[in-house]
Amino acid sequence: MPKDLIGGKISEQSIARVSEDHVQRLNRHIIQKDDILYSRRGDVGRCAFATEHEKGWLCGTGCLRVTTNISRADSKFIFYQLQQPEVVGWVEKHAVGSTMLNLNTAILSNIPLVLPSMNIQHQIADILSAYDDLIENNRKQIKLLEEAAQRLYKQWFVDLRFPGYEHTKIVDGVPEGWEIYRFSDKVDIMSGGTPKTDNPNYYNGTIPFYTPKDSDGAFFAFNTITNITEDGLNNCNSRLYPKNTVIVTARGTVGKTTLLGVPMAMNQSCYALKSDEIAAPYYLFFALNKEIASLKAMSNGGVFNTIIVKTFDSIHIAIPSNDLIATFETLVTPIMEQIQVKTKESFALSEVRDRLLPKLMSGEVEV
Repeated sequence: MPKDLIGGKISEQSIARVSEDHVQRLNRHIIQKDDILYSRRGDVGRCAFATEHEKGWLCGTGCLRVTTNISRADSKFIFYQLQQPEVVGWVEKHAVGSTMLNLNTAILSNIPLVLPSMNIQHQIADILSAYDDLIENNRKQIKLLEEAAQRLYKQWFVDLRFPGYEHTKIVDGVPEGWEIYRFSDKVDIMSGGTPKTDNPNYYNGTIPFYTPKDSDGAFFAFNTITNITEDGLNNCNSRLYPKNTVIVTARGTVGKTTLLGVPMAMNQSCYALKSDEIAAPYYLFFALNKEIASLKAMSNGGVFNTIIVKTFDSIHIAIPSNDLIATFETLVTPIMEQIQVKTKESFALSEVRDRLLPKLMSGEVEV
């Protein structure tokens, strides 16, 4: 589905699963290695390249599956060319629908593409793939670091194997000295807002503007699709929230949490969370993740349509001693800082690759 096409890859985090019977029945929708999956509605222009890992998966109706004639074109070259701004602009111009853009196979087949010799195509694809390989290596390292941080939180605060647990009594289901509070009693829940979209002076500035579309499952957010100006910030209901503020999406992509890697504003479909009593953003982030997961599990179908302020009244959090939280924060901070460094490296690599792409395509940079 379109929501599963993230960063040029097919994300497994939210992808649906079907039975083997469906695979047999939907044989023509089976993904093959080197296929390109292209969003056909809504956020048209999003695409992903299928690797050996995704071979045999099914392409949902929200995407178009593109198979390249390998005698005429390098599939990776086509994948990169489809991401050029002028190509995305052409697709948006020719898509149908007023409230939601839609594509069909005829429109996608008519995209004007430049095809140099196969040798040039291979060379360009190899150069750009080298950047993707570095980004993928960072992604794998980030995943391991995220798992380490999550494991530490689970060991201490879910499995209750924190330092000194052997000598701590359990009283009413929690270690002695811990207190259970409503989440909303200990955490400030702050809203956002959107500057008027018809005022050009409010947009294309330098202030990142976070929306649910920016929630890609990463621990940290550094870049956003939309940036606003100082005037835009001063004319909306959002503050400029500082680095390490915990953000949770409330509508659209619901229940996704992230930490701000840099100061950002946000729209009204998100909440920013801050606690003066729990002065430990990483502990707060993991605690919220645990409770949001519980809410999803309790709701119908595992998905809830929206989060309102009262939703946080139903979340309860066990708060240990300040010393224990501080010790956890001290141990987890180096891990989280490594995640930030690797994430920023990947953004830098992506920017270099994206700047290089049109120059290679146009011949401005020779291969």
